[in-house]
Parts: sequence; structure tokens; C-alpha cells
Amino acid sequence: MIAGSVLQCPLHWLIPRHCRRTIVTLVLCSTWSIVRGFSSVPPQTINYEELKDLLKGKSVFIIDVREPWEVKEYGIIQGSINIPLGDLAPALKMDPKGFEEKYQKKMPNKASTLIFSCLAGIRSKKAVDVAGSLGFDRIHHYAGGFEDWKRNEMPEKKQ
Repeated sequence: MIAGSVLQCPLHWLIPRHCRRTIVTLVLCSTWSIVRGFSSVPPQTINYEELKDLLKGKSVFIIDVREPWEVKEYGIIQGSINIPLGDLAPALKMDPKGFEEKYQKKMPNKASTLIFSCLAGIRSKKAVDVAGSLGFDRIHHYAGGFEDWKRNEMPEKKQ
């Protein structure tokens, strides 16, 4: 009889009063994180050696968020996709076929590892925020950017 009456009572009666506010806060924060698309995995800032190691993996995309004229003039990290920062959000929301037609590369999915690069690390840091807000959670920021890459390797010139 007691067990039956416990099942019929409102849920808040079962939770001690001092715990209710904490539980409500946790639920609201978790819900807000899901709605905003934030990841529980923070973006990671990587250096040249870490970039080289990551590029050996599968489903890894390096996205250069500089403007096309910068890429043509200075070069690009081999295998990168050039998506200017202002075009990044729409590009990551495209259908895969449209993405492949526009960028001549397979489109990353939410499980892909994304590495953002620019000239010196400013725009790529903003790109990390954009990708995170769209639900990508394997995000890396190559802080040294193209200048660091150029110090370590010869860039690939785009035609």
C-alpha cells in the first residue's frame, strides 16, 4: 500500500528540498547546451607536430578560413579546403552533394575531425566557435596557422 502511494505522489515530494534547485539547474544547463549545440569536448589548440599526426587519421578535414585571394597569393596547406570564414556556417549546413560540387572535396560530417587554419590563428579561432555551434565536437585550432606551416614546410600553390 505504501509503495503504491509513493508512485502516485508528485515527483518533487521524492526529492529532498535542498536538492531540487541543483537538479533543476543541471537540467536547464544541459538543455541549453543541447539547444545551443555546444559540445562537452572543448576545442583543442594544436601545434605543427600535432597537426601532422592528426592528418594521418581518417575522416580528418583541414579547413583554411582565409580569403581566396590570400590562398592564391601565398599558398595553402596541402589537402586543405578553402572556405572563407564568412562562408563557413552556410558551407557546413550544405547538402553533401552541393558541398562536393562547390569545394571539390567530400563534406565533413558531425563525427569528422575538423582542423581550422588561417594566416596566424585569429580567424581560425572564430571558425572553431562557428563549427561548435553547429554541433561539430571534434574541433581543433591550428594556432600557428599558415605562417607556422610555411616555416616548417613548403606550401602548395593554388591555381
